[in-house]
Amino acid sequence: MAKRYEGPIEQVDDYRWRLPRMASAGMHTDGIVYADQVLFEDLKNDAALWQVANVACMPGIVGPSMAMPDCHYGYGFPIGGVAAFDAAEGVISPGGVGYDINCGVRLLRTNLELADLGGRLAQLVDRIFTTVPAGVGEKGKIKMKGRELEEVFVQGAQAVVRWGLGRPEDIEATEERGSLPGADPAGLSDRAVKRAQPQLATLGSGNHFIEIQIVDEVYDPEVAGVFGLGAPGQVTVMIHTGSRGFGHQVCDDALDVMQAAVRKYNIELPDRQLACAPVDSPEGRRYYGHMACAANYAWANRQAITDSVREAFSKALGQGDEKLGLELVWDVAHNIAKFEEHPVNGQSKRLCVHRKGATRAFGPGHPSLPAKLVPGDMGTASYLLVGTEAAMAQTWGSTCHGAGRQMSRTAARKRKHGNEVIRELEAQDIMIRAAGKKTVAEEMPEAYKDVDRVVEVCHQAGLSHKVARLVPIAVMKG
Repeated sequence: MAKRYEGPIEQVDDYRWRLPRMASAGMHTDGIVYADQVLFEDLKNDAALWQVANVACMPGIVGPSMAMPDCHYGYGFPIGGVAAFDAAEGVISPGGVGYDINCGVRLLRTNLELADLGGRLAQLVDRIFTTVPAGVGEKGKIKMKGRELEEVFVQGAQAVVRWGLGRPEDIEATEERGSLPGADPAGLSDRAVKRAQPQLATLGSGNHFIEIQIVDEVYDPEVAGVFGLGAPGQVTVMIHTGSRGFGHQVCDDALDVMQAAVRKYNIELPDRQLACAPVDSPEGRRYYGHMACAANYAWANRQAITDSVREAFSKALGQGDEKLGLELVWDVAHNIAKFEEHPVNGQSKRLCVHRKGATRAFGPGHPSLPAKLVPGDMGTASYLLVGTEAAMAQTWGSTCHGAGRQMSRTAARKRKHGNEVIRELEAQDIMIRAAGKKTVAEEMPEAYKDVDRVVEVCHQAGLSHKVARLVPIAVMKG
């Protein structure tokens, strides 16, 4: 049962709070929470702080257990949690990744302004909504047999592009080039494979969405220009989804294995939801290999959806790719564990970095591209950010992933009916298409934290740098 954190709290500065290491509670390190005064006051009533302290008790943790300003209660780790473990002596935990493995966001820029849509926005939205299946259990247009499915598990977005669903330059604008190394389909359960087979190129439900947006404000014109973003009014598209039922099943299958591993390796944990195994153990290697398959499936899924969105734009607007300019700005994961090299006490160390509801934000000059996307909630802004050197030093190159829930789905449904939310969005000139009104109620803007405040904390704390703010004009949900 979730508990409130009752230990000491120290304010480090305007945007950081420390939960000091308590050996008596089994903590091996501090907890660090990024938040301003308003966000932290809300967090005091959230069991997420208790989870931050719990993660600090896990074997082999390196550096503090951290939470981003969009932090809230999750399974085992808080959503918004970041933790790194020594790859040789630490552990890997499904609770540090989450059920929707590699849920993530990608942003497409266009050559269009709102006026260029010429009153065809509704037609465009309807075509995307019918082209990309949305909702629980929906099946996609891609029929995969065993060989094709294994290609997706191992090669991710690269396989889909090779099939003709995308462009080579899409791969260069995707984290890990759309394929996480180490994927191993051996031993995947029949149920996981069965769930993967029909769901490629589908959106799913819950907080997943496709949004048509416009640039609202540009904070750094030079960097925005590098990413193909110009003046306010430019049309963009944001896609937010993950590994669908396949990733959920991979996580579910791993939890029983990890519970047995905890007993096998005599691992002491304050919460059974933190079930884990040594990184370099048969159980740890197996989970990582399967998780990487799900991560690759998610990148392939977003890539296939991108192809459908491009097709919908072309047909609805009667224009070709060259004129539309639907180019991928960046694709970034926010539920993943990855092996990375980071300096620890002056020496480079191989770490298994868990980011759950948090994203990579590598600084300038890093071999991997540093762009970062922060989706808001339905009816509010999203952001394009870039990583910083400060993030590399403080958070293993990590920052927030979105607005972060502040109200449960049940509470949201009690607050408003879906029809009321739809009317409110339409009053803001935001068009919406959804497979069900229940989801619309659950995802109403009030159910989330203030994304502007969340992003400002990351910007002021130096974890990421604001480039542009985007606002929705049309939303498609499951």
